[in-house]
Amino acid sequence: MNLEDLKRVPDLAEPPKRVVSLVPSMTESLFALGFGPSVVGITDYCIYPEAPLAGLPRLGGTKNPDISRLLALRPDLVMANQEENTPVAIEAILAAGVPVWLTFPLTVDEAIDDLRKLLAVYHTDKPALHINSLQMALDWARAAAVDQPPTPYFCPIWQQGEDMDTWWMTFNRHTYMDSLLAVFGGQNIFAERERREPLAADLGQESGPPAKGDRRYPRVGQAEVIAAEPQLVILPSEPFVFTAEHLQSVRNLLAFTPAGKSGRLRLVDGSLLTWPGVRLGKALQELPALFPTFE
Repeated sequence: MNLEDLKRVPDLAEPPKRVVSLVPSMTESLFALGFGPSVVGITDYCIYPEAPLAGLPRLGGTKNPDISRLLALRPDLVMANQEENTPVAIEAILAAGVPVWLTFPLTVDEAIDDLRKLLAVYHTDKPALHINSLQMALDWARAAAVDQPPTPYFCPIWQQGEDMDTWWMTFNRHTYMDSLLAVFGGQNIFAERERREPLAADLGQESGPPAKGDRRYPRVGQAEVIAAEPQLVILPSEPFVFTAEHLQSVRNLLAFTPAGKSGRLRLVDGSLLTWPGVRLGKALQELPALFPTFE
């Protein structure tokens, strides 16, 4: 299986009429761009748009879809994502002779490019205005932040442990989240940090080599975060569900950072950070309020 081949726009003789989406952000985008009538199956995590999805077959999680039920829907195309879906699932679908289009946007520009590729998949340019509007909003946000000082931030996406033993997983610059927050002048304090193995090495408790697999999600402890001096702490609701209780705990642990001293710790709808596609429009509306540049 050549992943790069799967990322090319599938060569379909006509627009797909029966599509299964294994990517929640792609499901939302398909409906927003007018391609919803072609969707015949989705994952349990596809939640937007709520009403149109109510009657569609749900095939399990993104990591473990029910392949038998998926194939029974007779799709002529399956939408997948390199990070969200497993090679095992993708190979099983391909083995059944069903085309797969694989996305893996690591920047906001690549996310918009994927939306433009959707137009090619469906042999139409009718939704181009929607995508052009997203591009204009993105350009405006970048222009508004260009002459402003950057805001160093810390954004954990997972938390383990309690009190002084707490550690967090975060992300580096090779991610969609980093690219998105950079639009508003965000400066990721762990942009250059790579994941190490084992966990104790990642937390600086012993020496260890870089991780063999995906190194984009390092795990960090309290001391490392404090030393990096974030001015803003962002706590998203996914993949880990940070709540008001977590907010208070993190506030206590990071009280001596610039963010802690100024009280600039914020709970955020995680889908705004992790869902590429048309949700970018909502992100461009709501996320600027986190940053001093847009206050």
